[in-house]
Amino acid sequence: MSRLNQKRIPTPLRYLINGGLFVLFLLVGQILIGNGIISAYYSKIIVKIGIYIILAVSLNVATGYLGQLPLGHAGFMAVGAYASAIFMTRTGLTSQLGFAGGILIGGVVAAIFGIIIGIPALRLKGDYLAIITLGFGEIIRVILTNIDSLLGFELTYGAAGLKQIPKTTNFLNTFILVGITCFVIHAIMKSRHGRAIYSIRENEIAAESTGINTTYYKTLGFVLSAFFAGVAGALYGGYLGLLKPDNFKFMTSIEILVMVVLGGMGSMMGSVISATVLTALPELLRVFSDWRMIAYSLLLIIVMIFKPSGLMGQYDFSLSRCIEKLLPTNRKKLRKGGQE
Repeated sequence: MSRLNQKRIPTPLRYLINGGLFVLFLLVGQILIGNGIISAYYSKIIVKIGIYIILAVSLNVATGYLGQLPLGHAGFMAVGAYASAIFMTRTGLTSQLGFAGGILIGGVVAAIFGIIIGIPALRLKGDYLAIITLGFGEIIRVILTNIDSLLGFELTYGAAGLKQIPKTTNFLNTFILVGITCFVIHAIMKSRHGRAIYSIRENEIAAESTGINTTYYKTLGFVLSAFFAGVAGALYGGYLGLLKPDNFKFMTSIEILVMVVLGGMGSMMGSVISATVLTALPELLRVFSDWRMIAYSLLLIIVMIFKPSGLMGQYDFSLSRCIEKLLPTNRKKLRKGGQE
């Protein structure tokens, strides 16, 4: 059935349907966790999945949509986590207002670092960009470890870690932020700014020749990615209650990148699915002890052999499109207009 013959659901109604289903998901999840049907152990895994969904979706902006290869996502996550944790521990705010302030501060500080790193780094491409962002991530970790001796007072508590962080992260606020992240990124990528970012991915020279400010849009994509990585970091600090620089090693950036590649670069739904699977799988395979990481690695190898473009490629699932296919078509109207 062609798109010409299909009835289209108005955009406000699309958002209303998706929003209603998302609210239903939040309510059901909260009821199941609140009544103990989902145990505390599994609820922690679900919260961790939500954090990694934000990380994967945000990195997908820079890799899948923008077409760059940054390897410093853990650095932005660390900056956001420590900024939020220091704010909450120093102010003593553990209310929802304090949580919201910590999330915002974590995201803004990470975005500032995104500007500082992005403007010079995005002049490079490919392997060179990967190396410089990898260096940034490692510099951040070293600074967090040693900055107290330079300042002369305790700020990050170095290798011992920042303790007594209020455990404010839970299922509800984590997945509200997951929904906000996905909506904001989706809305931006559907706008003219998103089309400019896509054009840079497809052919940067052609995009620049048509008048697109490639430096601005590359920096915009990079900063947007860094902001939401900082938000995820803030959630991560409230999830653990303890932050150490070793939580943000190079392998953390690689794990997030693997989620994006496995799900499909340029597919938000792919990032959500792969983040869910790759976060839950190691936990669910703990019964197999030492064999669990072998099973985890084999899954990655099999997917990359048989589906090198990722699970979803660049396809994004749309509930509205599925509903449209079930609606009656406009064939009668087309016949009257002499189009059929």
